[in-house]
Amino acid sequence: MRLPALLCLLVLTTTAHAAAPEQRYLDLRDRHIAKFSKAPENDETSRQHDAALKELTGVLRELVGPVAIKGLPAEGKSNADTLFKGDSGFGHLDGLGFASEGDKMQAVATTTALLKHWLREHREDGMPQEIGAAFKSDRFYYYAIQDSAFAKYAELPITKPAAASAAVAVLGVRGNGDLKGPPREIDVVAIQGEKVYFLAVTDAVKTAEIPACEKVWKQMMAKPIDKKDPRGGMAREDQAMDAYTKCFAKEAPSQSWFAAAVKKAQSQLELLPQR
Repeated sequence: MRLPALLCLLVLTTTAHAAAPEQRYLDLRDRHIAKFSKAPENDETSRQHDAALKELTGVLRELVGPVAIKGLPAEGKSNADTLFKGDSGFGHLDGLGFASEGDKMQAVATTTALLKHWLREHREDGMPQEIGAAFKSDRFYYYAIQDSAFAKYAELPITKPAAASAAVAVLGVRGNGDLKGPPREIDVVAIQGEKVYFLAVTDAVKTAEIPACEKVWKQMMAKPIDKKDPRGGMAREDQAMDAYTKCFAKEAPSQSWFAAAVKKAQSQLELLPQR
């Protein structure tokens, strides 16, 4: 009877040991966040903040290891832009971030343990807690990078690399204002072993409006606003946008540009580390 108990203890010990490097990073990150949440705004605080991000970058480089993505810098830095709670950009996906000039191409390399912890931290933001569901949700692409919203328009049927346990590609629009329009950003995410890779490319492909979906949008926007609701106008637009993107996802595969979008997503996925 002792053997199963010993085996169970061994498994738990191994799991705890495997998560230890990530936990050390999270403990360090949280200490910095607690510190800067009380710090005065001055040049010295700014200097210390930069040093803290640099320290986190060093820990992440050891944790994630070398990452080579064509078109991006050889060395990443902390994907966390700020450690000040309440700042725009707070709470990005924990991992090494990479970006081309002008942020036209951005990537994040992390681990499954850090990803799972990050999903839990964003539970109240409507983030799905199961990894596969999160990768299919616009919430993931919204909160992972940048400071702008993301509207998912369609999933792109890519072929999963042999070394990957999961791979997802989405087509969408990112911005701080109106998110309705021809989607041109393609985001891909893949899991290989205990590593997670995310790559977003703006202006990745040229698409076009879909007349049937434009009709859906106009019909939804023609509905009367609930004057009893202070958010009546915004609520109507949100409902119209939801109906519009659902229509777009349904109709996209039949569009002339769809094959090019899938091909682009596949080539984008192949830029990620293959082992």
